[in-house]
Amino acid sequence: MDQIRRIEEMEAIFDAAGAALARLEAAAEEYLSLAGDLRRLEAYYTGGQWLRDYQDDEAGRLPRALKRGVLSQDGVDDLLAAEKRMLALLKGLHRPGEE
Repeated sequence: MDQIRRIEEMEAIFDAAGAALARLEAAAEEYLSLAGDLRRLEAYYTGGQWLRDYQDDEAGRLPRALKRGVLSQDGVDDLLAAEKRMLALLKGLHRPGEE
């Protein structure tokens, strides 16, 4: 591989990795700022209040115009499962050759 092509290839890797790491850092900071709220959501979902709200919604006691994605039967559970998968993925990350 000639020198110019090698430098261009390494420059492309440098640019792509820098951009990906910047996005990852921003996403991690955003997640960390919401971690406490996620614990509140988890407590709401597992503590019985979610079920009461869900039942009131099913009985038609909530306003029709109310945004209610949080009351979907799988929504919160899927979100919390996605969080667990992401945390497991991050815990398993290491640079090749490092343990």
